Amino acid sequence: MYEKTFPNKRFKLTLEFLNKHVTKDDTILDLGVPNPLTKIMIDSGLNITNTKGEDLDFDQSALKKSKTTVVTAFEIFEHLLSPFEVLKSIQSDKLVASVPLKLWFASAYRSSTDHWDRHYHEFEDWQFNWLLEKTGWSIIDSQKWTNPTRKIGVRPILRWFVPRYYIVYAEKIK
Repeated sequence: MYEKTFPNKRFKLTLEFLNKHVTKDDTILDLGVPNPLTKIMIDSGLNITNTKGEDLDFDQSALKKSKTTVVTAFEIFEHLLSPFEVLKSIQSDKLVASVPLKLWFASAYRSSTDHWDRHYHEFEDWQFNWLLEKTGWSIIDSQKWTNPTRKIGVRPILRWFVPRYYIVYAEKIK
């Protein structure tokens, strides 16, 4: 169904991980506006509602009002100045979230044309784990994967071997 190319590899692995921890009976609040991954999740039978594009650094009302059983956040937290506040505001008992990992051989991503498409944070796995633990989440499962490219050079070769994405399934500590 999906090739092993970006973003299809990431979408395939994300959906496999999500289906391992979420059932079709769960209701999901997906942080961010609808996107190609949202469509894939809906097409697989998951019950998804998205946030409306509000700046979650300033407005966590959708999280505080949500009655969903799961929150998903796929490549969202690196764009926020304060992911701590967002994670604390989640009312659901389950969280599935992924972040790009900080790579020692590449600087943080920053679009020159889109001020929203920038990474304020790029985490090492231990940093993201610590953030989740400090905000009241217990990590149950995690996975990393690479992001190969077909370009030539040292950095593209390293992307075949060095994990780029980190995904976790966590449950709220009661």
